[in-house]
Formats: sequence, C-alpha cells, structure tokens
Amino acid sequence: MNANRVKQILSSSANIEVKYNGASVWIDQLNEDGKTATVHLRGPLEERSNVEIGELVED
Repeated sequence: MNANRVKQILSSSANIEVKYNGASVWIDQLNEDGKTATVHLRGPLEERSNVEIGELVED
C-alpha cells in the first residue's frame, strides 16, 4: 500500500478492510515519515503498533 491510499482510507467513511500479516487491522494514522502508519487489531484489543505501510494489504 502507498501513502496516498492510506490517506484515502483514513478519510473514507466506508469500512475498508486492511490486513497486516494476515490480521485485520484499523489504520489510526499515517505517521509523519510517510512510510509508516499506526494501526491496531480489529476487536477488543486496543494495542497499537507502528508498521511499514508497504506491509499493509487492502482486502
């Protein structure tokens, strides 16, 4: 995924499924470096992680 698509997903009101290492995640923000994003798993766990946006896959 690229930075422009991450921005589109963040601004969309649609429920767009994104996966990281096979797990469904929510994107919280695109980080200032433009290469990483803060995400958290869909579900009850709110643990956030910074990941490379190139590793995010739109399902």
